[in-house]
Amino acid sequence: MDLKKNEIYKAEIVDYTTEGSGVCKINGIAVFVPSAAVGDQADIQILKAAKNYAFGKIRTLHCPSPYRTAPDCEVFPQCGGCTMRHIRYEAELAFKQKRVVDALTRIGGIDPHLVSPILPADSPEHYRNKAQLPITLDSEGKVRVGFFAPRSHRVIPLNDCRLQSSAFASAIRHFLQWANQNHIPPYDETTHTGILRHLYLRYAEQTDELMVCIVANARQLRKENQLVQFLSDNLPNLKTIVLNINTDKTNVITGKICRTLYGDGYITDVLCGKQFRISPLSFYQVNRSQAEKLYHQAMELADLKLHETLLDMYCGTGTIGLTMADKVKRLIGVEIVPQAVEDARSNASANHIDNAEFICGDATQAADNLQKRHLQPDCIVLDPPRKGCESSLIDTIVQMSPSRVVYVSCDPATLARDIKLFSDKGYLLQKAVPVDLFPRTTHVECVVLMTKCD
Repeated sequence: MDLKKNEIYKAEIVDYTTEGSGVCKINGIAVFVPSAAVGDQADIQILKAAKNYAFGKIRTLHCPSPYRTAPDCEVFPQCGGCTMRHIRYEAELAFKQKRVVDALTRIGGIDPHLVSPILPADSPEHYRNKAQLPITLDSEGKVRVGFFAPRSHRVIPLNDCRLQSSAFASAIRHFLQWANQNHIPPYDETTHTGILRHLYLRYAEQTDELMVCIVANARQLRKENQLVQFLSDNLPNLKTIVLNINTDKTNVITGKICRTLYGDGYITDVLCGKQFRISPLSFYQVNRSQAEKLYHQAMELADLKLHETLLDMYCGTGTIGLTMADKVKRLIGVEIVPQAVEDARSNASANHIDNAEFICGDATQAADNLQKRHLQPDCIVLDPPRKGCESSLIDTIVQMSPSRVVYVSCDPATLARDIKLFSDKGYLLQKAVPVDLFPRTTHVECVVLMTKCD
């Protein structure tokens, strides 16, 4: 029987989607329900109905799930930053473990026993060392920052966030004070007018260094000197202020040009005992303490020897490779972002690492060039974007014939797809370790080891 829009049905939530919505079955049809918890028994109102699925919302919660907990954020779930704040952390971890196992078995065809238990976060709160906050005007005409509501560009104003570092609250408050006092207008994407697009903050936990980056629809800010003076006077841990210039009509947050207004244009953090320089456009894991766990797992799986060559693909600022450099004879890193490559080279120098080489270029093309140079790495570490690896890159890696491939992934589905491609070419999964780098969201990181068949 078809479901009808606005009709209300009694149902129990039995599962989650990969995006974190609850799933129930009504008349044999899957209904997706946001902010629901497995075990909820509720009246579900249908918001949209298709032939084989529907979307709904909880109208009346008759029997709450035992996994439910009271949300501790005033804008949950409106802001879209968190999707799992309404369930206990233990239930969230179980969901993420299941998500990894389901993807790797269903898509990758691997034995579920090869997936280790997920490594939980020491704390699911205030772990993010990076914030990119859209800037808007509130109903009273004041400049505010916040987060985009799910699937929209409507900004939900918020000065503090339970996911972000506590170091950001003061920076946000003083930036807004400057913007409002000087009447600096936010950017309007519909008219391409206004100046302030995003407030972009980064924090180095181990060194207590703060970066304030203003993403602007301009090459210069009005009263820049006053901004520098005001922030440096009021933020004791401020290390640098950067203007990122983005004058394009685009949804991409940052532009390609950065201009340093104060300090050196970067901050420095310590990860796995190594110092890392972080610029605005550089990739750096947003959860430092969990990243250390992830990298230790990658190092353990790589099982490196002092006579070996390690190839680090998608190396960013060199974080993974440089933490392993003292365990190999030679390290080669590949990254497409020029500023990240500069940071990687600086990081190698700062840590007195002289066996590392970093190449700026597309991963597939760079790997192909290295293969033509007859480079034969013993181990390759991959840390691709969410979309995973290009099939041509996998082909080139196989031609290089490393004995081990360590793959760090932020998306279980593309990881599973690539594991299957590697398997078809003679590389078999030995172990997979999920790591929770993003508590209170649906995202989950995973590191796996694949070895070449003899």
